[in-house]
Amino acid sequence: MLKFSKMHGLGNDFVVIDAINQQFELSSEQIRFLSDRRRGIGCDQLLLVETSSRPEADFKYRIFNADGGEVSQCGNGARCFARFVRDKGLTDKDIIAVETTSGMIYPQLQDNGDVQVDMGLPHFEPAEIPFIVEQKATTYTLPLSNGQEVAIGAVSMGNPHSVMVVDNVKTADVEILGPLIESHVQFPERVNAGFMEVVSPSQINLRVYERGAGETEACGTGACAAVVTGIQRGLLAREVSVLLPGGELKIAWPDEHASVWMTGPATHVFDGEIAWAMIHKH
Repeated sequence: MLKFSKMHGLGNDFVVIDAINQQFELSSEQIRFLSDRRRGIGCDQLLLVETSSRPEADFKYRIFNADGGEVSQCGNGARCFARFVRDKGLTDKDIIAVETTSGMIYPQLQDNGDVQVDMGLPHFEPAEIPFIVEQKATTYTLPLSNGQEVAIGAVSMGNPHSVMVVDNVKTADVEILGPLIESHVQFPERVNAGFMEVVSPSQINLRVYERGAGETEACGTGACAAVVTGIQRGLLAREVSVLLPGGELKIAWPDEHASVWMTGPATHVFDGEIAWAMIHKH
């Protein structure tokens, strides 16, 4: 039997697996099965807790989208990761050093149950996103395959993001524009497409069409990306409340040379086991 926990960060849901005390490997097809909401367990992403080979790290954190592809960063997942390793007795630390494929992160467990995560530095150089464009800019015009042109900001938070300012997130064409932006030829590794409504300099509403997962209830790196691009465009303050369909995240970017900080909840839903025979069918 494979043991797992079901968790969520503001409705962005995860299957979290302790890969330290269980030996196994999963194919992309098996990850798609586990992520399937009708036939498997169901989740936006599958998170693995592994042992790190780096002496400065307490754990290694691997993330797989529902489509089976591995990605580098997931902010809501990082909070759930921290809550999982603490609740399962894998660590007694309040600040946890975690290795990801895009660098080290340091989630901090707070007394009220929230988790604050140092999400690292934003990267705006097109080659680092990656984004194929002639030169770096604060905003870019992106021609879409349906004939529309949209204005976006672009940034990497360990994964690629585009952010489009909209008048109203409720009426934004996320279902149409999300897939067109996500798979745009100028984003060779695809992109997470954010749709941001600026309520005030300290508050935004946000929807995110995630790469490989579709629209989710909440996207932590998407919230970070929206705030830093909004600050660059002169629209936002340094500390912003981000209201997502699933709830609220607090994002702070103290200055241009600082890490982005994200604070929000991490919720344990249930623990379960699934038979290996079910998984190996796939």
